Amino acid sequence: MSESSPDKNFLNYKQAEKKALEIVAAMKSASPNKVDIELALLVAVFELHKNTVPAATIASVIQGHLKQLVPHYAEKSAGAK
Repeated sequence: MSESSPDKNFLNYKQAEKKALEIVAAMKSASPNKVDIELALLVAVFELHKNTVPAATIASVIQGHLKQLVPHYAEKSAGAK
């Protein structure tokens, strides 16, 4: 597998996702208020891109990711009923 292969990219993503879920678990113990956690996570995305692209572009990136994620989670929540 080459360093730039899609498989390597996916493995990198899965490692980042695992860490993000660990952070969310830690955040839940810091605040029971889901809105606090949601806003903090969104601020983190803006901080990730700060001084590289305009805020409106960051918002568009977030919206694009949501368009991809919503169908995935809609399927999961439909099966849970």
